[in-house]
Amino acid sequence: MLSLIDMDMKTDKRLSLLIDWVSRFDGFSGVRAEPASADASFRRYFRVQNGQSRIVMDAPPPQEDCRPFVAVAAYLDKMGLNSPRVLEADLERGFLLLTDLGSTSYLSEINAAPERADRLYRDAMDALVVMQAQGAGFQRTLPPYDEKLLRFELSLFHDWLCEKHLDITFGDEEERGWRATCDALVRAALSQPSVFVHRDYHSRNLMVTPADNPGILDFQDAVEGPYTYDLVSLLKDCYIKWPREVIRARARYFFGKIGRDSIDEAQFLRDFDLMGVQRHLKAAGIFARLLHRDSKTGYLKDVPRTLSYVTDVTGEYDELRFLGDFVANRVIPALGEAG
Repeated sequence: MLSLIDMDMKTDKRLSLLIDWVSRFDGFSGVRAEPASADASFRRYFRVQNGQSRIVMDAPPPQEDCRPFVAVAAYLDKMGLNSPRVLEADLERGFLLLTDLGSTSYLSEINAAPERADRLYRDAMDALVVMQAQGAGFQRTLPPYDEKLLRFELSLFHDWLCEKHLDITFGDEEERGWRATCDALVRAALSQPSVFVHRDYHSRNLMVTPADNPGILDFQDAVEGPYTYDLVSLLKDCYIKWPREVIRARARYFFGKIGRDSIDEAQFLRDFDLMGVQRHLKAAGIFARLLHRDSKTGYLKDVPRTLSYVTDVTGEYDELRFLGDFVANRVIPALGEAG
C-alpha cells in the first residue's frame, strides 16, 4: 500500500526532485520523507532519517529565495544561538538539507504544560538579548526596516483586512485619521535604536530543545530594525495571549537585561506598545491576505486575538485615539458579521 508521501511523489514534481536530490548524499540513499511542518509561505519542510533526523526544505523559486536563509543561519551560528545549520544547499532549485531541532514548538509545549511558560519565556528573552548584542556585527548586512517597509506593512491592514475581507470603505475623515496613525507609528518605530531583528520571533517559530533552548526557526526575513520588535512578537504573540500584567513583567525582565542607559523604563514601555500596534495591524492584514490571495483559511481565527492587543493600548496614547475607535466600532463588529 502506498503511503501519502508515495502518492504525493507521483503528482508532485518538486517533491520527487527534492527526494532525488537528498538521496545523493551519503547515508540518504532510498530515504523516505515525512511532512515536518506547515508554513504560511510557499516553503515546505520534510523530515528524513539517516541515523539522525534531518530536515529538507523546499523553497520554490521564484516565490522564495534560499539565500537570505543561508546567510542568516550562518550569522546565528556565529552568535552561538541554537538554529538549524545548513548541511547541503541547491540554491538554484531552492533545496536545503538542515539539522533538525525537533517537533515540540513553544506553542504546543505551553498549551500542554503552562507551568513551564515562565522558564521558556526567560530562555527566549535571554537568546534575544544575545541576538541583539552579538548581532551588532551583522545587522548592517541585513535589509533595513525602513519607512517604506513599515508603511507597506501597515497598508496590509487597510487594504486586505478592512477593504478586501470586511468590505469597509474609508471615508475622507477616516482616511485622514488612518494616515495620521500611520505617521505616528512609523515615527515611533524609526526613533528606536536599531538592532538585528529576527522579525517573526514567536511561539510557533521557537522550539523546545533539551540543550541551548530555544531552537530558533523561520529567520530568513531578518532585518535591521527597532529593538522592541522581536520582544513584541514574543510577548504579544498572535497565537497565544497572556494577562497584561504578565506581559509587562516579562517585558521588564528583558529591559533589565539589555542595559540601555539612554532609555528609561517608561520610554521602553512606550516603544514596546507602539511597536506592537504596528506589528499587530500588519499581522491582521497578513492573515486576511493568506485567505484571499493564498487560500489559506487557518489564520483568520487569530485576527480577533491579534486586534485585541491593539485595543488594549490605544486608550493610553493620544495619537492612537482614532485607531482605537475605528477598530472597536468598525472593524470588530464587521469581523463578527463576517463570521
